Amino acid sequence: MTTTTPAPRDRPALGARPAAGGTGLLAGKRLVITGVITERSIAFAVARLAQLQGARIVLTGYGRMSLVELVSRRLPEKPPVVELDVTDPAHLQRLPDTVGEHLGGVDGVLHSVAFAPPSCLGGFLTAPWEDVATAVHTSAYSYQSLAVSLLPLMGDGGSVVGLTFDATKSWPAYDWMGVAKGALESANRYLAQELGPRGIRTNLVAAGPLRTTAGKAIPGLARTQDDWAARAPLGWSVSDTEPTARACVALLSDWFPATTGEIVHVDGGYHAVGA
Repeated sequence: MTTTTPAPRDRPALGARPAAGGTGLLAGKRLVITGVITERSIAFAVARLAQLQGARIVLTGYGRMSLVELVSRRLPEKPPVVELDVTDPAHLQRLPDTVGEHLGGVDGVLHSVAFAPPSCLGGFLTAPWEDVATAVHTSAYSYQSLAVSLLPLMGDGGSVVGLTFDATKSWPAYDWMGVAKGALESANRYLAQELGPRGIRTNLVAAGPLRTTAGKAIPGLARTQDDWAARAPLGWSVSDTEPTARACVALLSDWFPATTGEIVHVDGGYHAVGA
């Protein structure tokens, strides 16, 4: 039996400039987008598409603020950039005031933050608890703490969206980051339970492997990427962040008013097939 790898399908373009005259899927929305480091990051693709769909945005970054500032200038419109360490209570405490100065309020937030020390990747049996705790704090607990920080600015119809990598399975060398993603997926369900009565939705997008700065830190990811491209029913491009960005933008919009606690797979269908 001969198999072929399907090629990712072409998609209609979504324009090259921000939507004018109050049009677009996110017209009038005010968004906080974390995790923009380079133009190849998923967060950058979300920021770009959000602006094209009419949103006003604030970017957050930490550690390499000059780089975030540089990248922000490559968006259709230069947005404000604020410093945020999601593990620092002082940063989280002042975030509502800082964001409020730029946007007034917040209609949605993208959590695109994850980190694990090198010992946690490819060292499941040897990573010390201190490193594991860092991975869980940065990659999972911060989802709750970021949402809680921005609650004073969010109201009915708000949306929290995070990024995950299918934690229902183990992946080569992903190790404790996979455990952290499992915690993130559980936190998403509990956050949905807590924020639902406030009219705020919280959902995750499970993207397939992408050639991003974060992905480079994972040993053996290239092998997973090759397997993904071969097996995904719709095909998969490791360099194309736009399908994931489109899902995030849709969830940040008003088009999913009754969806919360969900994980939307954007992986070419890989999660649905067996060997």
